Parts: sequence; structure tokens; C-alpha cells
Amino acid sequence: MRGKDLVNHQGPSSSSVGDGSRSLIIDDEDKNHQHRQSTAAPLSRYESQKRRDWNTFCQYLKNQRPPINIMSHCNPNHVLDFLRYLDQFGKTKVHIQGCVFFGQPEPPGPCTCPLRQAWGSLDALIGRLRAAYEENGGQPETNPFASGVIRIYLREVRNSQAKARGVPYKKKKKKRNQLKAAAAAAVLVASGSTTTTSDGSSRFPMQSPSSS
Repeated sequence: MRGKDLVNHQGPSSSSVGDGSRSLIIDDEDKNHQHRQSTAAPLSRYESQKRRDWNTFCQYLKNQRPPINIMSHCNPNHVLDFLRYLDQFGKTKVHIQGCVFFGQPEPPGPCTCPLRQAWGSLDALIGRLRAAYEENGGQPETNPFASGVIRIYLREVRNSQAKARGVPYKKKKKKRNQLKAAAAAAVLVASGSTTTTSDGSSRFPMQSPSSS
């Protein structure tokens, strides 16, 4: 009798516990999924732009005839063609030789010179695509965006646009020079903070001993 009571008592109880465990597991999975969605950090502006640039370049290669696989057949020439293709969407006026405004940073009137992609925009674009290529499984040694051909092209675009627009390109060395000067001054102070006179007493540099 007691055995039957024990069986009958434990049976429904174990079943209810099992159902409760399954419901707890399901609830925990739902909570974890919701937590992952809520805690996923949004992409930064740079990462979002890099993803758009990568998708745009991949689509550009797919539209070629025949389509080009970016990992196996893409080379620096395809990258150069892509950069030239983008010029049609540029917004920077680049004066050609013979234009009356050639070399003028602020032309007083309109002209028929073409619009191009600015050098700075192309340089930043290549930097993002170079990073995206390796993030998507490409090897650094085969990265077409890191080719010397691309660097030469960007340098030529920079120089030609600077000449045509009358806006010379200047490297930002001011801050670097300031840091070098500060470091040199710190070394000078550390190495010559005190000097020793002939009588063994110490004095600061550039300071004459007091006359007795």
C-alpha cells in the first residue's frame, strides 16, 4: 500500500518536474537570444562604410563579363578600373589643361571641366577595402589593394589634382615636429639638469657660479 502510494505520488511529481525543466530551458534560450540581440554593439560609422564599400566592389566585379571572383582572380588592374569607374560619381571639379581656371583654388565662374572623385576620398576608400579584403579571408601578400601600382596611381591623382585645383598637398608634419622637439627638450633636461663646478658644488646649466 505504501509502495503504491509512493509510486503514485512520485509519478505525477516527476512528470511535472520534467515539464518544468523543459520550460525553463526554453525560457533561458529565449532570454539568451534576446540578450544577444540587445547587447550586440551597433557598427561604427567606419565599419558601416567599410561594409558598404566592400559590397559595392564585389557587386562591381560580379557585373563584369565574365564575372570576377574577388579572392581568386581579382588583381590591381581591376582595382584601377574600379577607381576610374567611380569618377563618374565624383563631385570635385578638376580643371584640365587649357581651362582659364586651371591652378586657381577659387575660380570666379563655372567651367565645363569634369567632376572627379577627390584624391582624399579614393585614398580612404582603398584603406577600407584593403582592410576588408583581409577580414574576409584574403591573404596580405595577395591583397590587390595594397599593391604598389595602387599607391602610384593615388600619388599621381593627388599631384595632378593639386596642380589643377591650385591646392598644394602638404603633409601634416607640424604635430610630429612638435613631439620631436618636446622629446629632445626632455632628453636635454634629463641629461643636463645639474652640473658640477670645480669646487665640487652643483649648479643648474646655463647658470654662472655666484661670485664670493
